[in-house]
Amino acid sequence: MRRYNRRRFLQTGAAAGGSLWILAGTRASGKVLGANDRIRVAVAGINGRGQHHIREFAAMEGVEVACLVDPDTRLYESRSKQVAQRGGSTPQCVPDIRTALDDKNIDVVSVATCNHWHSLITVWACQAGKDVYVEKPISHNVFEGRQCVKAAKKYGRVVQHGTQQRSSRRQAREIAAVRSGKYGKLLVSKGYCCKPRWSIGRKPFSAPPSGFDFNVWLGPAPRQKFHGNLHPYNWHWFWDFGNGDIGNQGVHEMDVARWAIDGATLPDQVWSMGGRYTPDGADNGQTPNMLLTVMRFGDVILLFETRGLVGRKKPPTPPRKVANEFYTTEGVIKSGKFYPHSGGDPVPVEGDATVTPGGPFGSFIECVRRQDPSAVNCDAEVAHYSSSLCHLGNISYRLGESAPLNKRPAMLSGDRYVLESYQMLMENLEAAYGMMTDQPDRLLAEMSCTVGKPLQFDAKTERFVGDDAANQLLSRPYRPPFVVPETV
Repeated sequence: MRRYNRRRFLQTGAAAGGSLWILAGTRASGKVLGANDRIRVAVAGINGRGQHHIREFAAMEGVEVACLVDPDTRLYESRSKQVAQRGGSTPQCVPDIRTALDDKNIDVVSVATCNHWHSLITVWACQAGKDVYVEKPISHNVFEGRQCVKAAKKYGRVVQHGTQQRSSRRQAREIAAVRSGKYGKLLVSKGYCCKPRWSIGRKPFSAPPSGFDFNVWLGPAPRQKFHGNLHPYNWHWFWDFGNGDIGNQGVHEMDVARWAIDGATLPDQVWSMGGRYTPDGADNGQTPNMLLTVMRFGDVILLFETRGLVGRKKPPTPPRKVANEFYTTEGVIKSGKFYPHSGGDPVPVEGDATVTPGGPFGSFIECVRRQDPSAVNCDAEVAHYSSSLCHLGNISYRLGESAPLNKRPAMLSGDRYVLESYQMLMENLEAAYGMMTDQPDRLLAEMSCTVGKPLQFDAKTERFVGDDAANQLLSRPYRPPFVVPETV
């Protein structure tokens, strides 16, 4: 492999279809690290979740947080102190991930950036001979996830995804129980992502803050003006950068829901409905905060509720709920217990499963030491499939049409569980808008929702069947030189 010249890359970048000079092998390339070898980590994205990465890695024996990467230079002093407080040396701080990739002494890149950067850093890091811990979702779109899978395999890198429940033995045992058939045949695998996601308000366009490199932050996304709802957190609710809550908190529960369906990769069909509702004031967010998504895997339904108008006591709205439930021919499995249709007391479920110990971060470092990609608890391909489900649900929604909210969509099947979720969505909206009027039914009758386009999907080709508009949304145009390459 040839070592690329960083200046030349910055000049030419992706001019030839997103090609990338490959870095020469680093200290991490193919070498099993002994117990006394120090693993040097670069944490990319040091605001929010990135602080947890810093704490986890800095506390580990034999691991050094050697580099902090973030375009917001205002964070460097406080985050460097966090490393030092845990016994580490003062890390190098850089605004651009390519500087860390150019450092042959960096072994691991830990990615806690905005979603739209996750796959590009993962691919670049694999090409540079680094192992990768990447936060959820691994991708911003379906194409990107597959490229991460290809890169991890081609370069033999350890890539672990931040869906932490894959590192839980308790959760693995529950999934094994669902898949065993002991508690009946699985009919519906259901996930809930119901966290408070109310209005983010409106922020005017402005100059980026001093010390914040907005161009690097944008990376693969289209060039656009800055406003205060993009940084540091609310980017989640804009299509150029995030994937809504179904691809934020929701990907955790989506992963568990897919995990329970034996042999499931990507669905045969997908359909969504919902909208962005802000009873406490309009905002400039784009992604839905109320979304019902239905997918079919053969004769099993994956049902997902993303409801953000929850958790308020005055007036009362439904409580927050982040969970999974599994409906079988014989009963319901939830919270580690089986509730039989025949009645009687619930019983703990029993399944046989193991995970690589150490939690998500500790197990990852163990796999890095062994240079064993097969032992990670959630590898790039598992991550790709679960993240893609979130993207597919969003694509149906984005291709949808406006319809009266109080008119039940024709696409709603006669399945009782789907109808119950639809009714819960309506009741949740009625409770949320009840704060505005003493006649919420009348208010809802005047409102609309987006009824998503029902889509057929081919899991083998990872393409929609006969729908060019939907296939266009499987990827995105990239802004050179920040291009996820066609050939990794």
